[in-house]
Amino acid sequence: MANETRIAASLLRLHFHDCFVNGCDGSVLLDDTSTLKGEKNALPNRNSIRGFEVIDKIKSALEVACPSTVSCADILALAAREAVNLSRGPFWPVPLGRRDGTTASESEANNLPSPFESIENITAKFISKGLEAKDVAVLSGAHTFGFAQCFTFKPRLFNFGGSGQSDPSLDTSLLQNLQKVCPNQDDSDTNLAPLDPITTNTFDNTYYKNIVNNAGLLQSDQGLLGDNRTASFVNNYSKWPLLFFRDFAVSVEKMGRIGVLTGQQGQIRKNCRVVN
Repeated sequence: MANETRIAASLLRLHFHDCFVNGCDGSVLLDDTSTLKGEKNALPNRNSIRGFEVIDKIKSALEVACPSTVSCADILALAAREAVNLSRGPFWPVPLGRRDGTTASESEANNLPSPFESIENITAKFISKGLEAKDVAVLSGAHTFGFAQCFTFKPRLFNFGGSGQSDPSLDTSLLQNLQKVCPNQDDSDTNLAPLDPITTNTFDNTYYKNIVNNAGLLQSDQGLLGDNRTASFVNNYSKWPLLFFRDFAVSVEKMGRIGVLTGQQGQIRKNCRVVN
């Protein structure tokens, strides 16, 4: 699995889905048990979030070399950084010392930012985590690689806002391509389309160029251009790739500090899927 190009985006997304639920505490990695309801089956995660085997592999190697020392939460933060950097994106120093949580929150995971929400609602969720509108614009740039399932953008293709029509703000040739990948029938819901069809596996600023060209895939991608708190960032990042890299490094490092457990809080899990 680790030798497939799609895994890089999946690892970055794991770190995001971890940090936005109970803080960056490795809670996203916990399997459901009879006494603990994990986050893997929450709606945004179920049959969607992936990359757990890569984290397991890293953890088992670390336990051999250095038992009970590196937390699963730190592994997620480091794996996200490596995934971006190995995809030709920026490098940033990752502060370490996070400890692993002993609980998870399916309800908080069900409240993760969604592609169907307005930028206003998504921004409110970021602000509740100590981030701001700029971070919404910057961290959405993670959609410069990876794939989305058809159901996450299908309303834009066939029935935008219940109109029975496609989203008028979606580029026509992209619309036609997407309608082939995602025909208007339920069995296409899990088909995959690249979030950035131009440089699909490269971490660059093409995502923002696409949005400027009305070719953002998710409603929440294209919506960044329609909200005055985020539009200027989209325009700037579409022109200045190194500005995007610099700002992404700052925002993702900030995200990696949300609600961290330190000192004697939490634990260092021996197996990322289960509490010690």
